Amino acid sequence: MLGTALGETYSTSPLRLAFLKWQCRVRQVSMRDNAGRPDDAITPELFLAGQDEALGAIITIMNKSPGYSVTPEMNHMAAKTNDPAQRRQAALTFFSSTYYQKATEFSDILTATFPPDSPGAAQIRNADHVRLHFDAYNQTFDLTCKVWRLAAHNPLYQSTVAHNKLFNPSFPPGTEVLGFEPNWDQSKSDPEQR
Repeated sequence: MLGTALGETYSTSPLRLAFLKWQCRVRQVSMRDNAGRPDDAITPELFLAGQDEALGAIITIMNKSPGYSVTPEMNHMAAKTNDPAQRRQAALTFFSSTYYQKATEFSDILTATFPPDSPGAAQIRNADHVRLHFDAYNQTFDLTCKVWRLAAHNPLYQSTVAHNKLFNPSFPPGTEVLGFEPNWDQSKSDPEQR
């Protein structure tokens, strides 16, 4: 079943909402207790279509839907100081407070960055679909996803770059951003979400 919010079509699947709530919770914990370092809940293994062996793990970003975007605020934090430690601390404070409070404000399209001309990114882009396997905190999610190469004008691309610049002062120009859009009817979890 599909719903619409702010011009964006989304699934009203219980699995979708359960995943977004779980991601909000684990990302807030990461910001508060782990200084923002990604753990298994944020870095799923990626499987190409038809493959039983993972290509590797990727660090995913969960972005607010365009209607709830805070990209200008993230860009402002990054521009405010050249000190990477101050920038990181401002980001941790920002993301630890209320950023992850409302799962319904987030897009279910996860994003990840790849170095310019990355062979891995090319393999992922050329796959019919991929599977992201999250396994952490006694919960697993297997998401079958369509892959999108996001253009620089895409709001999720802009949000991903802004987020990354807060934590990575040497963010290289030409970085590629891929979007992973789950097909909720082909995805599953354990324990199962109803």
